[in-house]
Amino acid sequence: MIKLNETPVRTSRNFNINNIKIEDIEIPEIIEEFSNIDIIKESEHIEVNSNVKDSNLIFGLSEYFTNLVNEKSNLKLKLEISDKCKKTNRININFDDENMVLFENIEIIAKEDSKSTIILKYETDNEEKYLHNGIIKVIAKENSNLDIIIVNFMSINSNNFISIENTIETNAKVNYTIVDFGGKNSITNYYSNLIGENSDNNLNTIYLGKGNQLFDLNYIGELQGEKSNINIEVQGALKDDAKKHFKGTIDFKKGCKKATGNENENCMLLSDTAKSISLPMLLCSEEDVEGNHSSSAGKIDEKELFYIMSRGFELKEAMKLIVRAKFNKILGNIKDEDLKEQILDEIDERLN
Repeated sequence: MIKLNETPVRTSRNFNINNIKIEDIEIPEIIEEFSNIDIIKESEHIEVNSNVKDSNLIFGLSEYFTNLVNEKSNLKLKLEISDKCKKTNRININFDDENMVLFENIEIIAKEDSKSTIILKYETDNEEKYLHNGIIKVIAKENSNLDIIIVNFMSINSNNFISIENTIETNAKVNYTIVDFGGKNSITNYYSNLIGENSDNNLNTIYLGKGNQLFDLNYIGELQGEKSNINIEVQGALKDDAKKHFKGTIDFKKGCKKATGNENENCMLLSDTAKSISLPMLLCSEEDVEGNHSSSAGKIDEKELFYIMSRGFELKEAMKLIVRAKFNKILGNIKDEDLKEQILDEIDERLN
């Protein structure tokens, strides 16, 4: 049994959310080369190489999982963005029978005054049991603007582990859109260190669970710069016996006067056996800051469902419309219409 994804502050054991324990994770002794990767670089102002140092994460999933990436990585990518890039850059990672295990170490550096959009998409071509353990480290330099889209389309039998760490400097802005659909276990640790004045971070996530999937989301934002800001918006839906743990921590550190932090998490329960546990937290060591948090979980409103069905839709189609409507605001951040359509098709498929 492996224990990982600890909350930054311990809570009562009765919540059963301080960490997650995972069984039956087989880590191969030898990690084969992973070759099924397609990098589409649309700008000459993005340099891609493999000169990535070992990661030393502030939080991460656990020291064990971090060391696995440092010792066994079979994909190292360093992206350096040096100017404003209007086109979207893509990294498509495809699991198949010859590429079963991926331990990746990705570093993204947005240099001063740069701007770019990067899409990371993980897909599988069948329902085999794949393993992904990844680290993504982002450094956003002064006045940079970076949009990152992460899409998890892995098979429902796979294990998906990912640690994300951001350092955001003065007047820099980093926006994440995360679409988390795949994996028997999909475990995410997200940490942002907003060190600069007017630094800004927006994290928007949708998840959709079915069968006996488990999602464990541990989102942490530390605000250190004056007038820094973080917004966390999570919208999800669970059917069958799926489970979700959401842990959201916004920590106002000394020196972050006039900083703001908001987190909102909503979960739609589409069955009587789906389970949702949420723990939004605000920590504060500074005065003159503003923090808000909210969390909710419940079944689809019966009146809303009845209204849609009275317009001629069957139950399943009515539920699809409601889920889509909840997700649409976040999906609006994705400007790639083909990718957005693929996500909508996947939502429909998972709700059938």
